[in-house]
Amino acid sequence: MLKKILDNLKTLTIALFIAIIIRSLLLQPFYIPSSSMEPTLLVGDRIFVSKYSYGYSKHSFPFSPPIMNKRIFNKEPKYGDLIVFKTPSDNRTDYIKRLIGLPGDKIQFIDGNLFINEKKISKNEKNNLLPIRCGNNLSEVQIYEESKGKKKYNIAYNKVGSMINSDPYLVPLKHYFFLGDNRDCSRDSRFLSSVGYVHEDNLVGKAWIIFFSNDTNISSLLKFWNWHNSMRSDRFLKLIK
Repeated sequence: MLKKILDNLKTLTIALFIAIIIRSLLLQPFYIPSSSMEPTLLVGDRIFVSKYSYGYSKHSFPFSPPIMNKRIFNKEPKYGDLIVFKTPSDNRTDYIKRLIGLPGDKIQFIDGNLFINEKKISKNEKNNLLPIRCGNNLSEVQIYEESKGKKKYNIAYNKVGSMINSDPYLVPLKHYFFLGDNRDCSRDSRFLSSVGYVHEDNLVGKAWIIFFSNDTNISSLLKFWNWHNSMRSDRFLKLIK
């Protein structure tokens, strides 16, 4: 009996070790709890994030143990990448936003347009989608396709009350500047006291694929009898731009 218990404990320990290695070095699942990345990511999306895309830091591991004082195998992220990072305010909370500014960049909103290093970023108006959520409210938005280099992605601006102008943001060395795709419903690098500029060591990984999604406004996963109404099957295994 004791031998069987010890064998089971050994099996569980090995399985746990393998799971931690996969989660730390390869892929980690995340749940999208807010609407700050709509229309790209919806509340209820479950995604996989690649942990190897930008190298590794202490934040690559569960509970961010102080085993590394710098990033190893560091790789520079690119404009437009969708990245999970630890917020600088507590080095614990996971956020997912789009990379807009690299170290040394100057970021500014002028007359409702985004400028990077005094160059206007192209955005093309698209057909309006359904109203987008901001917390528990629905907002009337205009959808645009924004492009930086070869990267293209959809963003949303409120039709009324959108951010028009801002002071310039100067990205420090070894830091990055992030924005949510739901531009007027996102706490991101524009909020210097809570998010601000994100150090390279705080990068967790690059969003890769949506592996599962259900509309939590219709039904929770616990209500299995309503799955046929809440599942977004068209989002299963959808690559993330």
